[in-house]
Amino acid sequence: MRKGFVIAVVVLLVMSLESMAAAQASQPATPNPPAGAMQAPASSEAVSPQVQAKINKGIQHALLMLPYYGVYDWIAAYVQGRTVTLTGAVLRSSLKPDAERAVKKVEGVDTVINNIEVLPPGPLDDRIRRAVYDAIYNYGPLFKYSNDKVNPPIHILVRNARVTLEGIVDTEVDKGQCTLRANQVPSVLSVTNNLRVIKSK
Repeated sequence: MRKGFVIAVVVLLVMSLESMAAAQASQPATPNPPAGAMQAPASSEAVSPQVQAKINKGIQHALLMLPYYGVYDWIAAYVQGRTVTLTGAVLRSSLKPDAERAVKKVEGVDTVINNIEVLPPGPLDDRIRRAVYDAIYNYGPLFKYSNDKVNPPIHILVRNARVTLEGIVDTEVDKGQCTLRANQVPSVLSVTNNLRVIKSK
């Protein structure tokens, strides 16, 4: 699986680097983040599109290098000027402060707002995580997504027997199959599928 495909999984930025530069050049207002994301307050210091692109790239790298970040975690970064808002959910509690420290070290970042949720522990949720993983990654038509063990493209979040899928897949059919497979796992109360369809080249 190509490198670009993997990087897209780890951190969802408000816009791609190229489109952000174009948007900032054509309009002064900062676009709203995707639905469900908490919008960070604007930085007191305006930055050029080039600086913004550099900050975004640094955040991507910092989050990619986080230890213990895995298939049962999801971290998204939303950038406004020199302010970064971190959202998502992690299974290991240490990942929340680790992500904040890593992003604070990125050159050009002044403020980090850490809204990452630490998922509640529990034997039922742990069992569901493993079962949903097997149902998706070991299913024939979806087995191709298991090639990358370090940064898997489909992330599985479980809160009190409710499953949320984050990440990327190649097709709408694959996205639908993920929902179907997760719903078939015993004890799952609901499945929210936030997977984005990005065809690999």
